[in-house]
Amino acid sequence: MDSEEHTPKYKRILLKVSGEALMGSGNFGIDTKTVEFICNQIKEIKELDIEIGIVVGGGNIFRGLGASERGMDRVTADSMGMLATVINALAVMDTLENMGIYTRVMSAVSMDAFAEPYIRRRAVRHMEKGRTVIFAAGTGNPYFTTDTAASLRAMEVSAELFIKATNVDGVYSADPKKVADAEFYSKLSYMEVLTRELKVIDSTAVSLLKDNCIPMRIIGLHTPGNLKRVVMGEEVGTLIS
Repeated sequence: MDSEEHTPKYKRILLKVSGEALMGSGNFGIDTKTVEFICNQIKEIKELDIEIGIVVGGGNIFRGLGASERGMDRVTADSMGMLATVINALAVMDTLENMGIYTRVMSAVSMDAFAEPYIRRRAVRHMEKGRTVIFAAGTGNPYFTTDTAASLRAMEVSAELFIKATNVDGVYSADPKKVADAEFYSKLSYMEVLTRELKVIDSTAVSLLKDNCIPMRIIGLHTPGNLKRVVMGEEVGTLIS
């Protein structure tokens, strides 16, 4: 029984980290202390021999959708957003490598000087060899969010669990920072997320996960040990399945 208690529930996971999470308490850019904190949590689960894929957003540097709403061409704006995710991926890679974790950055857009091209079978092989893979540049296409890119990569590498780490500790009926009595949901179905239009993750990403039966957990990124508790099978945050 003891050995079961110390055995991770999952062998391979896909972790989505929002770009905003890398800002720390700032309003823009990358806070190195925050990146170190996040990477320490990743190191904790890497030491359990879990295969990890990571998708990092770019909202701390540039938001394509926001720029297009202000008049910029949407395709151009989304291209700039993809470049922002590459910057974040390199920052996370550098921090993980300094912690002794072998890491590969794979980009959906050709960027040979900075990252490997994304090839699914090569990504899976890296993970099998114990390397942490960071998927950059979203899907490589405009009009798709990094949430959708993360759910796509989760399916492609056959992840057993999709974890979205955010600044909130799960899914609520309303923004808990603005609505004091917002209801916390410990479990939701994919359909409930879609029909209630809960803005925790975009609808395309939810539909992809639903169609391929990959469970998702929304957890608070800034609670120490949260990531480890999830992969050990504890009920943390909100389960969407």
